[in-house]
Amino acid sequence: MAKTAQLAARCNRWTPAINVVLVAFVLVVPTLVILLGGRIGQQQAVWIKTAVAGIRRDDASILRPKTKGNERLLGGLLVEGFDQKSCHSRYQSAVYRRNPGRKPSQYLVSKLRSQEALQRRCGPGTAAYTNALEQLKSGKSLASPECRYLVSISYRGLGNRIIAAASEFLYALLTDRVFLVDPNTSMDELFCEPFPNTSWLVPPGFPLGYRAFYLSTTERYGKMREDGVLRTDQMNGSAASGDLPAYAYIHLDYNQTEHDKLFFCDDDQRLLSNIQWLLIRSDSYIAPGLFFVEAFQKELDMLFPERDEVFHHLGRYLFHPTNGVWGLITRYHDAHFAWAQRVVGIQVRVFPWRSESPEILKQIKTCTQSERLLPAVLGEEEEEPVAKTTASPSGAKPTAVLITSLKAWYHDKMKGMYWERATANGEVVVFGQPSHEEIQRYGVKSHEHKAWAEMYLLSMADTLVTTGESTFGYVAHGLAGMRPWVLDMGMINSTVGWPCSRDMSMEPCFHIAPTQDCKRREDAGKIVPHVRHCKDRPTGLKLVGRKDW
Repeated sequence: MAKTAQLAARCNRWTPAINVVLVAFVLVVPTLVILLGGRIGQQQAVWIKTAVAGIRRDDASILRPKTKGNERLLGGLLVEGFDQKSCHSRYQSAVYRRNPGRKPSQYLVSKLRSQEALQRRCGPGTAAYTNALEQLKSGKSLASPECRYLVSISYRGLGNRIIAAASEFLYALLTDRVFLVDPNTSMDELFCEPFPNTSWLVPPGFPLGYRAFYLSTTERYGKMREDGVLRTDQMNGSAASGDLPAYAYIHLDYNQTEHDKLFFCDDDQRLLSNIQWLLIRSDSYIAPGLFFVEAFQKELDMLFPERDEVFHHLGRYLFHPTNGVWGLITRYHDAHFAWAQRVVGIQVRVFPWRSESPEILKQIKTCTQSERLLPAVLGEEEEEPVAKTTASPSGAKPTAVLITSLKAWYHDKMKGMYWERATANGEVVVFGQPSHEEIQRYGVKSHEHKAWAEMYLLSMADTLVTTGESTFGYVAHGLAGMRPWVLDMGMINSTVGWPCSRDMSMEPCFHIAPTQDCKRREDAGKIVPHVRHCKDRPTGLKLVGRKDW
């Protein structure tokens, strides 16, 4: 009944817009027939066809439901005042989404406004920023600095960079730090500026060569703790801040040490709060680890009453496609999504050693049909029973399927299957794939523009099927605010288990997570009810909503 009500609501939402096109056609064509005395020649017929096509093309936007001001600003996540021409997606994105998303807490909205004020007061180009740079060059932290900073070192694939930056921004919110990102990975060509009247990009001429920071860096926090340079007992308030270094490098890469993981402990957070500049390297979603810090828990409770909404809100706040990328998104949407009754997104992560796998193809087919995401096809021998689908009403609009993958093979095979055979319920299924780059090209602008566009397109779908452990999929379902069906890559070449399962949360998984609590040394996935081990990465951690506690 719930699904029926949702479908009816969606249909009602779109019907008035469709009627506009029909009314325009009905008014125009008969009138022309009368005026021309029923003698419509070839030129006039072409004119009529062109006019009607123009109505559909130029007014494709009428098929998108109008949004209220609060929906346009995503429930208060966004703020008025940006130049709309410089970033079309910021205020247009809500119009394109079939799922409006969840509403943020008023406390989060208020906190974001405070963070924006902090970014303007202390960000690049201000006197406070200039003073902070001079203090950084001095080599010592100031006892009571006017502003404190967190610099995100961007690296690895785009999905990794997005989930890492979102969770690092959460840390900046919790610690009242100005959040700056490394511009080296074309951040300004992928994302609009998220903060009004200031920049989140580290300006040229920064005095530290932070891109080379790694395990051997002298100022690595884990190393300073291991060597005794920094001790949690040396701080009593801010009295000894002058004895602290001007900055600390937080290393949370895959090869982090046990001392690096002290970042998630209360005593170490008190120590770090007195260091003016922090520079962090991570390609993971560290948010679940922050929920272990007792000093943050009250604030996190108010920011996110539902714990599984962290990336959904912060991702929609931070990451707005630039106009070039937004053009890729909207053109594909208008051509493939706008006229569809339903959109199903399928994200297939491929690896060089398993790029075109009949087993994965079979898994996708079995998953989508058994979970009734796509209809079964007729005239095909099945090794396993497929769940029966209900009949499709006559004249129903087609279902659009978006497949994203480096390879075209999966798209071509699925498309061929539904073209060569009729569906069991008469439903029309149309497949599309925006690009197939064959291999992942790190740092290539056109490749990353397409990747970002495809993540965003996936997030516009009604339902999603993603690949386990894929940060590409994490971004898509996090922005969408939905729990995906996850393809279990461990099921390949196995006869045990089910091809996919519904994820426990729409949150990304923290792959390289602490295994134990700082104090009790207990299993990190069993300490608090809202942090669980991930289904797709059992050693990882994931935030879950209250209903799953």
